[in-house]
Amino acid sequence: MNDAAPPAPVPLAVQPLTPEAFAPYGTVLAAPAGTGRPINGGNAERFDLVGDLQIGAQGGRPMLALFRAQARRFPHEVAEMERHALGSQTFLPLGERRFVIVVAPAGEAPAAGALAAFVTDGLQGVTLAPGTWHHALLAVDAGDFVVVERGGDAVDCDTCALEAPMIVNWRG
Repeated sequence: MNDAAPPAPVPLAVQPLTPEAFAPYGTVLAAPAGTGRPINGGNAERFDLVGDLQIGAQGGRPMLALFRAQARRFPHEVAEMERHALGSQTFLPLGERRFVIVVAPAGEAPAAGALAAFVTDGLQGVTLAPGTWHHALLAVDAGDFVVVERGGDAVDCDTCALEAPMIVNWRG
C-alpha cells in the first residue's frame, strides 16, 4: 500500500491573450485594425485570418461544429491535456464570450511546468497549431462557440494525465 499523498496542485497564472505570447501554440483570431479588402461591391471588407488551417493530413476534411459551453468555476483544476496531432483546432465565440485556454508546446506529453494559460477578451478566438497540447474548453461566459477542426476516419485526439495537477487561478 502506498501512503504517499498525491501531489498538491500547482498554481497556474492566467495572462491576457496576445498574438505574441500565444504564437508558440497557434494564432489569435480577432478583428484586425485598419481596412480589409473590399468585397461585395464595396459593401463589406474581407480579412483573411488564417491562410492554412492544416486539416488535410491523412485524408482529413474540414469539420464545423458548435460547442454550447457552460461557464466553468475558477479556480479550476487541470489534471489532463489533449492534442490533435493531425490538424489544427479553432475556437470562435458567437457573441462576446470569454474563455481561458490552457496550452503546452507540441511534442511529448507536457510536464506541468510547461503549461501556459491565457484569457480572451470575449471577442477573440484561437487556432491551435497541430499537436499543441491544450485543456478542454474553459468557458468563462456560458454560450456558443464555433469550432473548426479536422474530421476523418482516424481519431485525432491524444490525451495525457499531468504528473501533478495545476490550478488555474483566474479571477475576472
